[in-house]
Amino acid sequence: MPRVLISDKLSPAAVAIFRERGIEADVKTGLTPAELRAIIGDYDGLAVRSATKVTREVLEVAPRLKVVGRAGIGVDNVDVTSATARGVVVMNTPFGNAITTAEHAIAMMFALARQLPEASASTKAGKWEKNRFMGVELFAKTLGLIGCGNIGGIVADRASGLKMKVIAFDPFLSEKRAVEIGVEKVELPELLARADFITLHTPMTEQTRNILSRENIARMKKGARLINCARGGLVDEVALAEALQSGHLAGAALDVFEVEPATDSPLFALENVVCTPHLGAATNEAQENVALQVAEQMSDFLLTGAVSNAINMPSVTAEEAPRLKPYMELARLLGSMAGQLSAGQDDAIKAIRIEYEGHAAELNRRPLTAAALAGVLTPQMGAVNMVNAPVLAKERGIDVAETVMERRGEYQTLLTVSVTTTQGERSIAGTLLAENKPRLVAIKGIAVEADFAPHMLYVTNQDRPGFIGRFGTALAEAGINIGTLHLGRAAPGGDAICLVGLDGPMPEAVLAEVRRLPLVVHATPLKF
Repeated sequence: MPRVLISDKLSPAAVAIFRERGIEADVKTGLTPAELRAIIGDYDGLAVRSATKVTREVLEVAPRLKVVGRAGIGVDNVDVTSATARGVVVMNTPFGNAITTAEHAIAMMFALARQLPEASASTKAGKWEKNRFMGVELFAKTLGLIGCGNIGGIVADRASGLKMKVIAFDPFLSEKRAVEIGVEKVELPELLARADFITLHTPMTEQTRNILSRENIARMKKGARLINCARGGLVDEVALAEALQSGHLAGAALDVFEVEPATDSPLFALENVVCTPHLGAATNEAQENVALQVAEQMSDFLLTGAVSNAINMPSVTAEEAPRLKPYMELARLLGSMAGQLSAGQDDAIKAIRIEYEGHAAELNRRPLTAAALAGVLTPQMGAVNMVNAPVLAKERGIDVAETVMERRGEYQTLLTVSVTTTQGERSIAGTLLAENKPRLVAIKGIAVEADFAPHMLYVTNQDRPGFIGRFGTALAEAGINIGTLHLGRAAPGGDAICLVGLDGPMPEAVLAEVRRLPLVVHATPLKF
């Protein structure tokens, strides 16, 4: 009988689902890291919310563990890389708390506009400071959304009902989708300059980290108010405190902080700041929804092998998995490379095309396409999986197309992922070698035979003498070891490609040095 440990508080109905389906479920909340490590080896599944930290150390002492289920969307408390390396599936529940989080953002906006927490505290203290708390109306104000996906779209709908003018910055938001939900799509500088209220609804990625930096906070409209119910690392909290103290900003409402639990912050002493302890998903309805969903998903996986809403594994039936798994991994890697090369706030994705040739054309292509989409979208959107990738692409108006060629070409199977952005099109092609090993065969139509490595560096350069020597010397002087080196070019003297496998991440200082080398056109670090 499979055994599941529930280490954070879940609804009793969720516990009942496990037991009714023949799974032994033990509820042990409030465990210390040492206590969790001491018992996790006896379990096949681990159900958590945000309190339990599923670290590499926990996973290393969990030989039986097959699945970690997160009741909620964020998996910041789960070491997904280590879980993947150990063959542990990580699931989340991406849509169970969207309405609750959106409503909390609206509530925070009201509280900020009318100074409700301070007014309540003052009145309860026996004061009657009616003239002290002068608020502002939301009516006819401009609300700026940074991120307009599922939650941002719900906030836009509620704000429209309040008769606010809604503008949005989101590289994935199409003009068509913007019209459908009644928002005006703008670039970030325009949003910062125009919005009376700004609310964040974007995941934490390398592109969005510190998106409201000191410089961008300074660009915000004087007297504007900020709401963040997304992720703490999106905002420079020190710069925000200074902007509030100087009077440049009129107020801020924060549900999330860069370090949590947040027990000390320069923001706490400011009267024009509203703070809550990460309550975005804290309603009875949301807790029930995500708890029931994670119990069903984990039960299905442990009993039948079916995978739903997985962060690190394609969602397929148990019957399809053995044959499709290597093809899905190839699709994911190709999509990930295309997505990383297309990542950037000013490089919005318009279309994604997946071409299937040979053996791949004979398979069920839906999970393959979903795996490719997840690979493309993850670099800019965070935790995207095979289940929600097609939905997210549709919400943002990204055209997704499949091309099938059943004929055999140079390779027995060939997958090509092409991404069209505002800057042009990038295509990545790959195949499967012996023992189903993924291999890269072309980048932007240029033949480049290479294996995928966990860390790589992609360089485009002018095909002129001296580049390879300077490039190799720059890495050697920085102590960077080259694991593999693959070259390709369109034509002699034209555009050329250099793809390097590295032993670890590329330091930012070394990357900057490479970009300054003569003949280098572009350099992008890749992570798989």
